[in-house]
Parts: sequence; structure tokens; C-alpha cells
Amino acid sequence: MADTHRDNNNEGAGSGENRGISVLHNGISVLLSFSADEPLLGVTDIATRVGLHKSTVSRILATLEQDGLVERDPETRRFRLGLGVIAMAGPLLADLDVRRVAYPVLRELSRRTGETAALLLWNGSEAVCVEQVPSHHEVKHTTPLGTRYNTAASSSVQVFLAQLPTYAAQALLTNGTVVFPGLDDATLDAYLVRLDEAGRRGYAANYGETSLQEVGVAAPVFDHRGDAAATVLISAPRFRVSPEQLPVFGEAVRNAADQVTQRLGGRRPEKPASRD
Repeated sequence: MADTHRDNNNEGAGSGENRGISVLHNGISVLLSFSADEPLLGVTDIATRVGLHKSTVSRILATLEQDGLVERDPETRRFRLGLGVIAMAGPLLADLDVRRVAYPVLRELSRRTGETAALLLWNGSEAVCVEQVPSHHEVKHTTPLGTRYNTAASSSVQVFLAQLPTYAAQALLTNGTVVFPGLDDATLDAYLVRLDEAGRRGYAANYGETSLQEVGVAAPVFDHRGDAAATVLISAPRFRVSPEQLPVFGEAVRNAADQVTQRLGGRRPEKPASRD
């Protein structure tokens, strides 16, 4: 059966258009080789499934990884689908369980606060927006589904980093994966303290740090293991939110995140995640 999916690199008689279609078909075949039963696959596994040479599969995976469509597991070095697939498939996100579960909670959160409520997932280096309910105000902050955030001051990024061990968060900061302009030893130490505080408080805030005109407040959603599965975010224009209102927004977003956690069958850890 492998011959029916043979690598077309040697078919020199085909037109350029046909070769382009073949390359696209091969890329799609690689993506479709992943499944819920086998979410992690190595190059050899994929090559066997799609009937391509391992070198061809490696090149395809390298391209897909650059665009976030696949990602490499740091422990096994095998591949899984990346959240770039979600960014590409925006209108189809209704089939994502956490998105479907969270939507009525986001809608109520937006109604109560008057601001935009959103849900974000973590792809290992970025927070990715997968759902939002816009504010009813004429002036509001919204973002396209699939938008990615990788700046340290982002409230959603803070939430996810606060759930990681200190060494893991520190590595993402020092290697530039999470962007922190002007990072040095002193600012790194202060930021790690900030993450600890956010973990204990149950929410993180970004008061005009990534954009002078924007405020973001985010809280974690937990799965059945007590691990962070997503984050709920309130986003608002800064002129409508005073610093004194941040705790009120924090409580609202934390309560909403807890509701999503319960609807998912998850649990909030009794103590903040260990950061050792």
C-alpha cells in the first residue's frame, strides 16, 4: 500500500503545478497522520503511515514546525500537532471542548464587567486566543482568534508561566522565547517574584505594560490533574479601568476561570504550583 503514496521527488515529467499540488498533498498527509490515539509520532512512524521517505518527512515537519502546525515534544523529541492548527482553523474552533465549555462563562463575564472576555491556551511558548466575547462598548479591545502572545508582561503569559517550575519559566525568559525587553538578573528576580504573587493571588494583571491603552487581567483554568489547561482573560481600554479596580476585575476573572474549571471536571490545586 505504501506505493500509492510514493514520494514524488523523482517524477520529473510532472508540471510545476502538479508538483506543487503533490507537495501540498504530502504536507496534509503528514498532518492527518496524527490522531487522538497516537498524538505523538516520530519521523519513522509518520513516514511509514504516509509512504514517504524519512528525509522528505523531516523536511515537511521542519516547515510545519516553523509555522507552529506541529511541535516537538521536549522529552521524546517526537512530534505532535501544534496550536498553529487552531490559529489556521479559526471558524472550526467550536469543536474544541474547553472552548465550548467556556463560552457561556465568557459571555456572562463580559456582561457583568462590560468588557471583552477571552479564552487562551498555551502552546509551550505562547498564549493563543481561541475564543472571545467582545465588549458591548463602542470603544473596546478585541483580537482575532488565533492571535498569539509571547511577551512577559501579558497577563495571560504571566498566568501560564506562574504554573511552571521556576527553572522552566526562567529558561523561556532567558532564551528569548518569552520576550522581556531589557532583561537582566535584577529584573528577572523581580519578575519571578511577580509570578509567585500571581500564583498565590489567583490572577495576573497587565496595566498598560504591553500597550499603554490596554488593561488585561487573567486567571488560570485547571484540568482534572490540577494543571493549567487554559486562561480566562478580561481585556479593556485603560481609560475605563483605574488601578483600584484591578482587584475587582481579578476576582471576577478568577471566579469565571473557576467556573470553567468545574465545567471541565477540573480542580484548582489546594496550594499554588511548586516553583522549585
